[in-house]
Amino acid sequence: MIGEVKLIAYKEAIAFLLPKHYSGRKPVISKAFGWIINNELIAVCTFGKPASNPLCRGLAGDSHSHSIYELNRLCMKDGEGYQISQFVSYCLRRLHCENWIVVAYADTAMKHTGYIYQACNFIYTGLTKRRTDKYTSGNKHCRHYKESEQGSLRKVRSAKHRYIYFCTKDRSLKRQWLCDLKYNIVPYPKTKNEKYILGEFLEPEYIRKVK
Repeated sequence: MIGEVKLIAYKEAIAFLLPKHYSGRKPVISKAFGWIINNELIAVCTFGKPASNPLCRGLAGDSHSHSIYELNRLCMKDGEGYQISQFVSYCLRRLHCENWIVVAYADTAMKHTGYIYQACNFIYTGLTKRRTDKYTSGNKHCRHYKESEQGSLRKVRSAKHRYIYFCTKDRSLKRQWLCDLKYNIVPYPKTKNEKYILGEFLEPEYIRKVK
C-alpha cells in the first residue's frame, strides 16, 4: 500500500473532515486513522459508538452491545486516484485486536450504494427505514438537546444501506456474532453510485410535526 496509515488525533481528524464531508457535523470518535502520502493527509476514516442505543442493543443482542462501533466518517481528498477501499481494509485490520462489530451506512440521499464496504467484505443487511428525528437549529444530533428546545419541525432521516463487519481475529467469537445477528443477510445492492463534491453539504429535509 502506498504511503502510511496511522492513528491521528481528534482535532486533526475534525479539521480534515468538517470542510469536506457532506454531513457537516462532528462525529463521536473513538479511533481516527489518516492516510498520508508524500507528507500530506489525503484521507481520514473514523470509528465511534453509534448515536443509537437501540442499534447497539438490537444488532446482536444486549450481551454484544458494548462491541458495536460505527465507521462514522470516511473522506478522501478529491482527485487523488487511490483506492480508498484499500485504506478502509487496512484500518479494519488495525482494529482486529479491539473485537468490534463495525456497522457502516451508505446514504441513499447522497446516491451512495456502499461499494467500498462491499470491496472490504462487509455483510449487507438491507436498507434502514426512512423516518424523522427531532429538530433544532444548528444541525445538532437529537441526542444533544432537550425536548424543550425542539420547535415545530422534524428532520427527515433518509434510508441508508446498512453494512456490518466482524472486526476480530477470534474465529469462535465471529461465529457467535454471526449466530446472534438480528438482521437478515441479503445480497449486495447494485445501483448507480454518485460521488459528492467535497465541501458541498447535504441539505436537510424538514416536515412539520403532526399535532
